[in-house]
Amino acid sequence: MKLIGMLDSPYVRRVAICMKLLGLDFEHESISVFRTYDQFAKINPVVKAPTLIADNGTVLMDSTVILQYLATLAGPNPLFPTQPDKALRAARLTGLALSASEKSVQIVYERNLRPADRQHEPWVDRVRAQLLAAYAELERELAAAPLPDKQEQFDAALVAVAVAWNFTHMMLPELVGKADHPQLEKFSTLAESLPVFLDTPAE
Repeated sequence: MKLIGMLDSPYVRRVAICMKLLGLDFEHESISVFRTYDQFAKINPVVKAPTLIADNGTVLMDSTVILQYLATLAGPNPLFPTQPDKALRAARLTGLALSASEKSVQIVYERNLRPADRQHEPWVDRVRAQLLAAYAELERELAAAPLPDKQEQFDAALVAVAVAWNFTHMMLPELVGKADHPQLEKFSTLAESLPVFLDTPAE
């Protein structure tokens, strides 16, 4: 299998870390949807990262869709809980983490890709409010249950949370205060010190 996309994308990094936790053999190609658009388009004409090329050549996209497929390859495993209460919490954490990633990406695009005279601050303010709401909810969720302290205790939902928080503070460090989110910051510090995260750094 091949995973296409840059690890500075929270979605690409999310999939790469989960693939390593699952012990799946894959090749990673760091191809940018911006700097190497034409090269990416030859692989996937939709030019969406992450893109996964399955062993039979089928091209998949969207991190959640890719992980749904990978879960079928790995068989029953703790990365994707099936017990209803654990699956519900995983879905809750994943939804919040993906929302935080999405809102962070929207602000990055607005600031870095749109000309300054065409940027719409009321829109940015609205998206930032949504971003802060997602992290406030995640802070409460993490405070409500013990945090993992070992790599083998991580599931795909916790990977999504850790990757989202790291991405926001890599790209928008001034928008979300670390001091206001002690549980998230503690969790992120732990996650980023684990071998699988160190082996999959945001580029």
